[in-house]
Amino acid sequence: MTLEEMGKSARNASFILSSAGTGLKNATLERISCDIIKNSDYILAQNQKDITVARQAGITEALIDRLMLTKARIDGMAEGILKVAALEDPTAKVDSGWVRPNGLRIFKARVPLGVIGIIYEARPNVTVDAAALCLKSGNVCILRGGKEAINSNLALVSIMRSSLQSIGLPQDCVQILEDTSRETARELMRLNKYLDVLIPRGGVSLIRSVVENSTVPVIETGIGNCHVYIDKAADLEMGANIIFNAKTSRPSVCNAAETLLVHEAIAAEFLPRAKKLLDTKNVELRGCAKTCAILGENIKLATQEDWVTEYNDYILAIKVVENIDEAIKHINTFGSRHSEAIVTESYTNSEKFLQQIDAAAVYVNASTRFTDGEEFGFGAEIGISTQKLHARGPMGLAELTTIKYLVYGSGQTR
Repeated sequence: MTLEEMGKSARNASFILSSAGTGLKNATLERISCDIIKNSDYILAQNQKDITVARQAGITEALIDRLMLTKARIDGMAEGILKVAALEDPTAKVDSGWVRPNGLRIFKARVPLGVIGIIYEARPNVTVDAAALCLKSGNVCILRGGKEAINSNLALVSIMRSSLQSIGLPQDCVQILEDTSRETARELMRLNKYLDVLIPRGGVSLIRSVVENSTVPVIETGIGNCHVYIDKAADLEMGANIIFNAKTSRPSVCNAAETLLVHEAIAAEFLPRAKKLLDTKNVELRGCAKTCAILGENIKLATQEDWVTEYNDYILAIKVVENIDEAIKHINTFGSRHSEAIVTESYTNSEKFLQQIDAAAVYVNASTRFTDGEEFGFGAEIGISTQKLHARGPMGLAELTTIKYLVYGSGQTR
C-alpha cells in the first residue's frame, strides 16, 4: 500500500472511529491489552531480532535499554492500555453551553483531531502508548518508528490491527510504515491532504527535520536538556538523592537530568557527596573550572557544547553558579523547555524558580523523572510537548482533541 493509499484509508477509518462510543473504544483497548499479553513470546522474539542488530551496529547500552522489551515491560504496556481505557473520554462530554438572545443554543464540544501522524525513534512502547491514546480519543494514527525497532513495532501493530478487526472497527485505525527510510518519512511530513497533525518524538535532529520539512501542523515533543539546581538553602542529602535519580534511574529518556547546577556557597560540601552516589553508576562528570577544582583532576573540563547536549547516557555536566539568578539565566539560555528542578528549603527561592523558569514542567524538591503521562495521572502520553501552542507538557487524551461548536436553531437567519 502506498502512503497516499494509507492516508486515504486512514481518513475513511477516522469517520467511523470518531463516531464510536466510549464503550466500544474501551472494549477495543481491553481486547488489545489481552492480545498483547497472549502474544508476549512472539513480541519478545521479534524484539530480540532488533536487539541483535542494534548491538552489531554498536548502539550504546543506554539506547539499547530504550529499545529492549522484557516480559515485565510488556505487562506494563498492557496495564497502561487498561489505564487509558479507564480514563474519562474527553469526547463524551460538552465543555460548556449557552443560549444567545436570538434563541440559538450553542455548545462547545471536544472532538478528535482526526488523523495523527507520529514519527519516533527506538522505543517500542511508544507504538502501543500512541495507538491506545489515539483510539481512546477517537483518532486514527499512522506510525513511523525508527529502523532499530522495526521488527518489534510491526509485531505490535499487527496484533493491534487484529484486535480492531475482531471488535468490529477498521484495521486501518492503526497503521505503520514498514519503510523506515528518510524519504518515506519526508513524504509523511507532506501528507497534509490526509494528516491533521504530525507529532515527532525523538532527538534534536529528528525534531528539527520534522519542523523544517513538514507541511502538516507539528506539535514539537521530546528534546530533554533538563537541569537540577541545588540552592544555597537546600537539604544536601535530598539534593544528592534527587540528582542521582534524575541522572541514573533511566539516563536514555527525555526527562533525565543532563546538567547539575550548584550554588557556590555549598558546592564544596555538596559535590563530593553527589559524586559518591554518581560514582556507583560510573557517571562521567564534566565540570566547570570551579567544579574541577573541588572534585579533582579526574573530572573533565566542560565545554560550551556540554551545556546544550542531551547525552542520553551516563554523562553529567556540572556548573557552580554564584546565585539563583545565574542558575535561572543558565537554564533559560541552554535548556530545552522540558523539565527543570530546584532543591531548596527557601519558599522565596522556590517561588522565584517556579515563576521565572521557562519550561513545560518545573519542580521543587523532586526529580525531573516525574514528567510522564502515567506519573501525571494521564494513563500514558503521546509525548512531552515543549512548545506553547495547543498543548504543553505530557500530552494525554484531552490534548488529542480539538473544539467543535454545535449550534441549534429554530429558523433563525441573519
